[in-house]
Amino acid sequence: MINLPLSVMLLLIVTPIAIAVGQVLFKISSSRLNGDVSQQFFGLILDPIFVAAIFIYGTATLLWIYVLKAVPLTQAYSFMAMTFVAVPILAYFFLGEQISIRYIIGSVLIISGLLIANT
Repeated sequence: MINLPLSVMLLLIVTPIAIAVGQVLFKISSSRLNGDVSQQFFGLILDPIFVAAIFIYGTATLLWIYVLKAVPLTQAYSFMAMTFVAVPILAYFFLGEQISIRYIIGSVLIISGLLIANT
């Protein structure tokens, strides 16, 4: 594994997970939209779930900038592939979406690729 301080390594892992949480919260807030476009817009900016999604996504982006200061982009960016693993898992638990065997196989391949690329 790449030789990094523990704090940077944790941020490499936490940032994609936070991005995934933000994505699920965006999905939840989108399902709560109703009415015409102007009502949807004002309803959205006042929706606490949407505000939480923006906060989490924005914070994760700021943390990612810190990570990029410490890690070459070629190494750091492979960790963003973890969002493809985390989002469906979170969707399973919070949205009741199904996980297929193809997803499980794909996730194993993504994690294997991440390990290969960073060892």
